[in-house]
Amino acid sequence: MKEIILSPTESLADALAKVRPHTRLVLAPRVYREKVEICTPDIELAGSADRTRIVYGDYAKKKDEKGVEYNTFRTYTAAVLANDVRFKDLTVENDAGSPEIKGQEVALSIVADGFSAENCNFLSTQDTVFCGPLPDDLIARYKGFLKDELRASGGFAQRFTNCLIAGNVDFIFGCGDALFENCEIRSVRDVRGGGFTAAPAHALSQQTGFVFDKCRFTRENGVADGAVFLARPWRDYGKCSFIGCTYDSHISPEGFDKWNDTERDKTARFAEYGNIPAGRVGWAKMLTADECGSLMRRFA
Repeated sequence: MKEIILSPTESLADALAKVRPHTRLVLAPRVYREKVEICTPDIELAGSADRTRIVYGDYAKKKDEKGVEYNTFRTYTAAVLANDVRFKDLTVENDAGSPEIKGQEVALSIVADGFSAENCNFLSTQDTVFCGPLPDDLIARYKGFLKDELRASGGFAQRFTNCLIAGNVDFIFGCGDALFENCEIRSVRDVRGGGFTAAPAHALSQQTGFVFDKCRFTRENGVADGAVFLARPWRDYGKCSFIGCTYDSHISPEGFDKWNDTERDKTARFAEYGNIPAGRVGWAKMLTADECGSLMRRFA
């Protein structure tokens, strides 16, 4: 693999525009205040953990040059739109803040297969990490509004290892099959109160969904006991599994929410394995060891 070391003053967007497959981009340990898209397959972006930061501040209620609101799916700081992209030792952040006023604020959007992140930080508030694709109804609805690459469909798989993902409302969401292994999932304070970590929207045909393996669900100061749910279904049949995870006391004993006044408790596929606290909702399932193994094989 060819290695390219960016100079301390080089634009990341410029480097990404020129990069070819089978390349490792080594980023200088500084703040890249840029909105970037990765459109070249089989490349790696590597940095120096929290000293290499890609930061931008778009938000859903911001208006573009035509006076049209950005919408959730144009707010990303970094968008991965090519297969087999790898991040190592990076921080990707949306620092818009005040989501109760500004709406959703995506840090990382992935609409591709084979993505992996290792020892990375993904930081925002509402809707931090989008694991694409979009639900089918939104792929149709946003034709002509979102670029085709953001509306791509497919059976995408993504993997996060030893990462920190921080946010407050639906901050891991989408339809991709995504594995989070040994990650810290940190709830940050929301002035609206409460919060939700995952918002899956998987189709019934998808048998994997989001898998949290040995993750630690933590909180920053100011997040109240019992105020945060592990997941709520963004669409019918959303699927989340929690295997051997640990939970601070900010996680509600119920664990899961059905999403407002819907009846998605009848269709959502939420499950746990390991030390499950008392008080979980009756519609969540307890996994067997064999079922856990089957889920993990998707990412082998």
